[in-house]
Amino acid sequence: MSHLHEDKKILNRVRRLKGQIHAVEASLTQQEPSCIDVLQQVAAIKGAVNGLMNELIEEHLREHVIKDPEAVNEQDLQEFLKLLKRYG
Repeated sequence: MSHLHEDKKILNRVRRLKGQIHAVEASLTQQEPSCIDVLQQVAAIKGAVNGLMNELIEEHLREHVIKDPEAVNEQDLQEFLKLLKRYG
């Protein structure tokens, strides 16, 4: 995936995840961290990781799997990606 180093969108997602993880760490160092707050932060991280995974899968499909972009039915591809997001 050598093309990924050029993708600012993916890099920004990773940086946001890094910030979210640091926020969980900071919460856990408080005297009495709120379990609910930490759980909400972790749930946000889980959603962000899933979003990153979906983005990487789509990039991989478009860059390495689909040999002829003109031959791809974009609507079918979008339905497949939506299915991955739902169950991934």
